[in-house]
Amino acid sequence: MAIREILEVPDPRLKQVSRPVETFDDALKTLVEDMFETMYDAPGIGLAAIQVGEPLRILVIDLQEPDEDAPAEDCGDHGCGHDHRPVKKDPRIFINPEILDPSEDLSVYQEGCLSVPEIYADVERPATIRARWQDLDGNTHEEDMDGLMATCLQHEMDHLEGILFIDHLSRLKRNMALKKLEKLRKAA
Repeated sequence: MAIREILEVPDPRLKQVSRPVETFDDALKTLVEDMFETMYDAPGIGLAAIQVGEPLRILVIDLQEPDEDAPAEDCGDHGCGHDHRPVKKDPRIFINPEILDPSEDLSVYQEGCLSVPEIYADVERPATIRARWQDLDGNTHEEDMDGLMATCLQHEMDHLEGILFIDHLSRLKRNMALKKLEKLRKAA
């Protein structure tokens, strides 16, 4: 496994449309392992293959939500007073994903992206979806999704079409976000 470089705007590769996966082999498994390692290291909750320079229809997602059944961990030296719980890992792989039935009801989430670091904005998307995808062995799955999982899957699927979350913003908001990113890069 290896941590790969995450492409950032304005890299033109982020705008290309990814092609379907046709071969389910060890090279695919290695790419998916690298994607998870890269995503966890970033850290993030979702990553599309194109974000690591591979124009294939592959997504990895792990919402890493707090494990409500686990005992709270001690804050240690930093003493922040928060109720720290270990996260529950639930790594999910989506190969050749499709959205079958997006709801007309919409929800708004503040989104961010590893390819647009330190920039966050509210994006409106269908609140619930039915998704179909393949796993590492090529088996097909379908599932109804809502909440953060539905939003995250739609966000990552946008990458497969060369769309970034900032492309959903008005021209003014998108330009402001890109200027802020440029300032952050100069300051670093």
